[in-house]
Amino acid sequence: MASSPSSSLLLSLGLLALLVGLHGCSAHFGQATGQGIWPLGRQPQQRQRHQLRFRTECRLDRLDPQEPSRRIEAEAGFTELWDEEDEQFACAGAAAVRHVIRRNGLFLPAYTNAPELLYVVQGNGLHGAVLPGCPETYQEDESLRSQYQGRSQDIRGEESEQRGDRHQKVRFIREGDVIALPAGVTHWIYNRGQSDLVLVSVLYTANEENQLDENIRKFFLAGNPQQYQQQGGRSRRWQRQGRRGRQQQRHRREGGGGQEQQEESFGNIFNGFDDDLLSDSFNVDNELAQRLRGRDDQRGHIVEVQDDLQILSPRYDRGEEAEREWEREREREGRRRRGRGRGGYNNPGNSTSEDDASANGLEETLCTLRLRENIDNPERADIYNPRGGRITTLNSFSLPILNYVQLSAEKGVLYRNGLVAPHYYLNSNGLIYAIRGSARLQVVGDFGQTAFDGELREGQFLVIPQNFVAIKRANDQGFEWIGFRTNDMATVNPLAGRLSVLRSLPEEVIQNAYDISREDARRLKYNREELAVFSPRSGSRGIE
Repeated sequence: MASSPSSSLLLSLGLLALLVGLHGCSAHFGQATGQGIWPLGRQPQQRQRHQLRFRTECRLDRLDPQEPSRRIEAEAGFTELWDEEDEQFACAGAAAVRHVIRRNGLFLPAYTNAPELLYVVQGNGLHGAVLPGCPETYQEDESLRSQYQGRSQDIRGEESEQRGDRHQKVRFIREGDVIALPAGVTHWIYNRGQSDLVLVSVLYTANEENQLDENIRKFFLAGNPQQYQQQGGRSRRWQRQGRRGRQQQRHRREGGGGQEQQEESFGNIFNGFDDDLLSDSFNVDNELAQRLRGRDDQRGHIVEVQDDLQILSPRYDRGEEAEREWEREREREGRRRRGRGRGGYNNPGNSTSEDDASANGLEETLCTLRLRENIDNPERADIYNPRGGRITTLNSFSLPILNYVQLSAEKGVLYRNGLVAPHYYLNSNGLIYAIRGSARLQVVGDFGQTAFDGELREGQFLVIPQNFVAIKRANDQGFEWIGFRTNDMATVNPLAGRLSVLRSLPEEVIQNAYDISREDARRLKYNREELAVFSPRSGSRGIE
């Protein structure tokens, strides 16, 4: 029996309503599972599509090792910056910074407009990060505090209630630690060791969380980091900003903007606010509000703490050895839970399927996310050759916060004349920082032309673009490096050795592709049984 036109219309409308409802439910489910304050559950197809990520042209036919172009001194240390307008860094969508904090030095609280990945090159200290909306889980006993602090008075002259200090988690950091910081998260660093605390970091300006431009912008909450902003501002952008700031101040002065206008164009974020508004915001007097602005502070962005910083931390209560044992147990539990999830050199266990890559929302909550992981322990190496060296990788399997910052890391150690097989990054750029020693590197681009052939020495950066093929060979003193990669699940594809591209090709394909005998094709496939890190051949040499 044929249906009437009205029945067909009703059926069509019903199906349309059902499809709209399902689409709304799926969208709501996507928001509930991964699109909160920090969308850790993003699927691969939802990942960054930043308007600044793809540049119209990148001239990468010639690569050069980069050294810092600027140095900013402070009371208790200094910061060195690489030129973010250099073509290599600009095409990678990243910038590089190195901090040297002297003993008892405190890097003032600050945040940036881009995610950041830091590596502790030397020393130890304390690191604090303030995660938005999270509770103050470290609380001091009031009776203990009253032993070393007297009772104070509030601005009305009355006795104020004594409270033990409360703050968010403080982390102990040491050599080999990788620290992940999302964009806009305020953090501080304190050197509690006997030697300098040295950190090198990469800021990923191409990440979608940076809604401004490709320039690094540092927002300090304290002090008067004028020297940092002026000396760090020798790039064209900072010069333009400085000129605009001076022009605006002249305009305000000429227009009767008031006697509060200062000659300085730079300062912490409270510097530009009115004293009355600040005092009302914090419920303090104007004198304290003026101190908040820090205009008379000449110490710079790293200040010296006169006495040891008294910070609530389990390490002080339990002792360092107990804390290290807890870290080792956490590493063992992580390996049991994740299995073979780590690794980037064609590791069969390194699955990047949609189901594996997405977080289930239960592993870690927003306020308990781990921001730190140590990759210096040789026992954690993903690839190890007793005559060649070792490589340890860190990605979003082993540190889920990396899924958000869209960065990963690789720590490598090559022994004398050790060799890293020819390889390329499938889905990321690589920024290699030489920690110790030196190595000869060759990098070849898409036209088969050598983009770099030279030595990478301690303290230098080299950018290896996506899909460019690179080879590393350590010199006589060995080579140690930290690699930053612009993808939380960066994959490295070797061209020689076990699990390599050539190893996976049929012999006859190799034979005909290179016009060689079948015996030579077999030698190309099977003469290296090692994986990624090769032991030196007899008579091999480094830089000649």
